[in-house]
Amino acid sequence: MKFLSQLISGISLGSIYSLIALGYTMVYGIAKMLNFAHGDVIMVGAFVVYTMCVTLNLSPILGVLIAIAFCTVLGMVIERLAYKPLRQATSLAVLITAIGVSYFLQNTALLIFGSDTKKFTSVVSISSVSLADGQLIISGETIVTIIVSVVIMVALSLFVNKSKPGKAMRAVSEDKGAAQLMGINVNAMIALTFAIGSGLAAIAGALLCSAYPALSPYTGAMPGIKAFVAAVFGGIGSIPGAMIGGILLGVIENLSKGYISSQLSDAIVFAVLIIVLLVRPTGILGKKINEKV
Repeated sequence: MKFLSQLISGISLGSIYSLIALGYTMVYGIAKMLNFAHGDVIMVGAFVVYTMCVTLNLSPILGVLIAIAFCTVLGMVIERLAYKPLRQATSLAVLITAIGVSYFLQNTALLIFGSDTKKFTSVVSISSVSLADGQLIISGETIVTIIVSVVIMVALSLFVNKSKPGKAMRAVSEDKGAAQLMGINVNAMIALTFAIGSGLAAIAGALLCSAYPALSPYTGAMPGIKAFVAAVFGGIGSIPGAMIGGILLGVIENLSKGYISSQLSDAIVFAVLIIVLLVRPTGILGKKINEKV
């Protein structure tokens, strides 16, 4: 039962990584940019939920909806002010800008909320489920996290593959110049990508802090890095790959903590990533891109 419990907890944690990784993989897939400030958007979303639910005493659902709206707008503002001027710049310039945005968000949160860790109130009101005569207990947070992640991944896949904006986003991903010639607003599609990714980050922040009820300005840093690892693991640019990579990462991390060492779990996660990339450089579901010269 211990293994099953660790496995379910790992899937729950991996589902959160998947939600965050979807933001990375969409932005990279459409705009070919790595938004390393994405992890701090998670923290901002969690703080918005905290403010709404604890300070203003609003309902958790309303708090999460406000956080989604706030982070959606925040993502579009970040793209417009920080990344749009660098559309033709080198990858290094974009990377340095992303790090700058990350530190800006962290320090803004420090000024507003202080450096002390806040106790986060769970937004999930579902009771735990007891199985096998009480030997296996699945928390409400775990159940909600897994269900929400699966629903979002399916909805996002349908949106990208079936809807008109989704097809336009895929066209921009293939060839920005050709998409523009066909009448697609490339800037609007990239802004929409940042908006969707940031909205998902708000949901991930609320679920992460519900499962691990501690919130500080640095809350999103390590989950953001691990979610990027998950996106690369699954094949960055692939929505199903982000989901698979996130879940595998969460399971590996949790099993490593339970059976090997909690101190070495992060090292094991990154070691597995290195091994996977050595065997398959594009990730599990990544596709090799052949460029014509």
